[in-house]
Amino acid sequence: MKKTCSPFWFVVCTHFLILLICLFPPIMAAESQNLLKAGNFSSETSGTTIPSGWEAYFFKNIARHTDYRIVEQDDNTVLRAESRASASGLIKKVSIDPEKFPVVEWRWKVSNILEKGDITKKDGDDCAARLYINFEYNPSGQSFMKRARYAAARILYGEYPPGESICYIWGSRASEEKVIPNAYTDTVMMFAVQSAVSDTNEWVTERRDILEDYSRSFKGTAHAISSIAIMSDSDNTGESVTAWYGDIIFSSGPPQEQ
Repeated sequence: MKKTCSPFWFVVCTHFLILLICLFPPIMAAESQNLLKAGNFSSETSGTTIPSGWEAYFFKNIARHTDYRIVEQDDNTVLRAESRASASGLIKKVSIDPEKFPVVEWRWKVSNILEKGDITKKDGDDCAARLYINFEYNPSGQSFMKRARYAAARILYGEYPPGESICYIWGSRASEEKVIPNAYTDTVMMFAVQSAVSDTNEWVTERRDILEDYSRSFKGTAHAISSIAIMSDSDNTGESVTAWYGDIIFSSGPPQEQ
């Protein structure tokens, strides 16, 4: 004999389901308000060369480019960068308020450090892995020369370049936690968060307080984060290195103790 549900219980069950549907979206929304996955490599298809939302970034007079590809590595879907005396990057435009999302977290791994690398010099400015946090340019309070330079760049490229950038690097013989000016420009400050040979071929998780690092690097208040970029390069040293990048996540909470 087929069982049926009485009208009373049908109404009760229906109301209960509606209540669950009403309750769960706010919970999920609250979680999404605390986390922002800007680099979602784990959702990409293996073999993809340019992840969704990212663009290739090339440099003048550098013909050999780093090979980027989504791969399966250690049971995870990640982005692999193979640099063979090459240089190029991947960049993604974003709009992130660093006051709301002051912490950035990511995982990475490198096959080796670059023996000839020396980020304090132009001829040694290579890194096994880099993550750039680029901040929006604001002409207010800038010098006439800087406003003119950025205005010319806007005409040439159709948009302003970043005002300032923080670059987290897996460097060579670099003092960790020290703010290191870029050898080419004073608008980029670098933090060597990894440099030890002993940490190669192992996944390392990084958590950084963006506002604190910005304050240590530049004067004034950080504007919106306009883009993020990754790069593995070895064109100056002529060496080879492979790096793997996991998802890049911004969060509203303080960095956790490692």
